[in-house]
Amino acid sequence: MILFPAIDLKDGRCVRLKLGDMAQATVYNEDPAAQARDFERQGFRWLHVVDLNGAFAGASVNGAAVEAILKATKNPVQLGGGIRSLDHIEHWLSKGLARVILGTIAVRDPALVKEACRRFPGKIAVGIDAKGGKVAVEGWAEASSLGVIELAKKFEGAGVSAIIYTDIDRDGILAGINWESTIALSNAVSIPVIASGGLASLADIRRMLQPDAQKLEGAITGRALYDGRIDAAEALKLIAEAA
Repeated sequence: MILFPAIDLKDGRCVRLKLGDMAQATVYNEDPAAQARDFERQGFRWLHVVDLNGAFAGASVNGAAVEAILKATKNPVQLGGGIRSLDHIEHWLSKGLARVILGTIAVRDPALVKEACRRFPGKIAVGIDAKGGKVAVEGWAEASSLGVIELAKKFEGAGVSAIIYTDIDRDGILAGINWESTIALSNAVSIPVIASGGLASLADIRRMLQPDAQKLEGAITGRALYDGRIDAAEALKLIAEAA
């Protein structure tokens, strides 16, 4: 079980949004590379990075910050936000990313995701962001009519390494992860699922370690970690003891 600390990039800075709203951004660190080093020092073994500007623009915007992060940490990094083509994917993997996260393009062009899995085995994750149970795209700005499980099942057997599932209605407000829908998704597909959106306290970490959540690959933590609501050492100790 992996706990992924999150670095969300807006205008080159490390921020957290509230409910996916770019206008409700709290700046936590002016130096994302320093934040990446800090997470590694705290004992985390992975890093989750999102180019928020890129998610809206449909192309990488915070590329310099991402490259600085990659140079600053030995931890594997997964990146999402604005990665919409095979060229984008190849570019970022060549920079040393462990895996790229495809979101909007997974809805728009599932065949591209499958081709990416074929070309870059083990390096492709799919980001499924849901609002009211329906998949949202274009940096959460646009809703689709597609259900979460319906989309996830399109990638069964394609070689997707993980699905990052975010409940937008809980993101950044410390309301707790939507465990019911997250576990339902993990039970519906064979692809490992990473929980995201709303992780609020050590109670969520303990919930993630319960038997019915054992299929999950882990969870992403953002605001709760930055605000000190989760003690990194205690959270990582709980996970290690459950292993």
